[in-house]
Amino acid sequence: MKTSSLSELLEELTPKRIVEELDKFVVGQEEAKRAVAVALRNRWRRQRLPEHLRDEVVPKNILLIGPTGVGKTEIARRLAALIKAPFVKVEATRYTEVGYVGRDVESMVRELVEAAFQMVKAEKVKEVRERARRLAEERLLDYLVPQQLSFNAREPKNYAKREELRQKLRSGELDERVVEIEVKEKSFPVVGVPPGLEELESQLRELLSGLVSQRRRRKLKVKEALKLLEQEEAEKLIDEEEVAREAVYRAENFGIIFIDELDKIAVKTPGAGPGVSREGVQRDLLPILEGTTVNTRYGPVRTDHILFIGAGAFHVAKPSDLMPELQGRFPIRVELKPLTKEDFKRILVEPKNALVKQYRELLKTEGVYLEFTDDAVEEIARVAEEVNARTENIGARRLHTVMEKLLEDISFNAPEMKGQTVVIDARFVRAKLGELVKDEELSRYVL
Repeated sequence: MKTSSLSELLEELTPKRIVEELDKFVVGQEEAKRAVAVALRNRWRRQRLPEHLRDEVVPKNILLIGPTGVGKTEIARRLAALIKAPFVKVEATRYTEVGYVGRDVESMVRELVEAAFQMVKAEKVKEVRERARRLAEERLLDYLVPQQLSFNAREPKNYAKREELRQKLRSGELDERVVEIEVKEKSFPVVGVPPGLEELESQLRELLSGLVSQRRRRKLKVKEALKLLEQEEAEKLIDEEEVAREAVYRAENFGIIFIDELDKIAVKTPGAGPGVSREGVQRDLLPILEGTTVNTRYGPVRTDHILFIGAGAFHVAKPSDLMPELQGRFPIRVELKPLTKEDFKRILVEPKNALVKQYRELLKTEGVYLEFTDDAVEEIARVAEEVNARTENIGARRLHTVMEKLLEDISFNAPEMKGQTVVIDARFVRAKLGELVKDEELSRYVL
């Protein structure tokens, strides 16, 4: 997708439309959806400002506060997918590990640019796919047609032979035939490069790839050979420098970095043993959030206009426990509400990727048809809420555990149940999960 079409997509996505799209995958949390919708719309508004003012308008970073499993990561991930923006998720606690280096925080920006590069490259490959396939087809025919005929391909007899093979190739008749082709060797692997030295890694890879054979012969089935040759031809048709420039632009202007577990670096846990000061990590994050330039393998990247979404449960620590400077970099704060039984009922059936739909389709592949009654959905939601209240509250993730336990026997015996329809009602749910829920000690381990 070109930058112009990306801006056009943003223009169509009004805040109301963004919330409607998020509603298809995330139940509830209206306040959080409104906040991210406005932040996304501001991206488009900024692009329409005069250039002298555009650089002055910085994104208003968002802090999502709420327990695990209520939709913090899902909202951010779906938001990025909505506009096909580069997105990465990092855990703040990874910068507190032993062996941490101050520059490590910059790795999140490098990961974002890498994600942007792969995204742009995939789009460019899609654009040249037809041409690449034709070129790959010609190369493969050179291998399939006897060599002496290839040199005289224009002669009527040889041309007819080549066209006959082309038709067979397109119809799939030659898919299982083995052919020996010459392919490009993959880049030489470089391992053990310390964090923060990604540029050195890139240079080493280029240097070492020049010392090893660039091409080698491989025996492959025709369908696999065609795919490999198509990939090679597509890469030849793409200007990697142009892809890199577009990737840097997208990362700088549309990129989203989701920093989870911010509450874990809000205070230094007494007696935590060796590790990096939580305050030290906050100080290292500050320049990235305030706006700095990070060197990447695709060129320097400014972080001034990257949207940062922070998240954390903040059960023990509070947002006010963060350094004042860091707090100031997350001006928009939204508290996500714990999920209720009604929320669980909606999560089971409403979203596009609802769990009930997933299990129904999974077992349909075995010829087993599941039917969930309304009272079954109600009972599953009640069990999930009760277990969350009595043990650890892990939000919507509890539904996965409950559903797996509920359908354990059916999933195991499905190959022998072909053609059967199984009705899941409240009585079935109570029979499978009733005793587990009553036994609090057992439910801690099983549910």
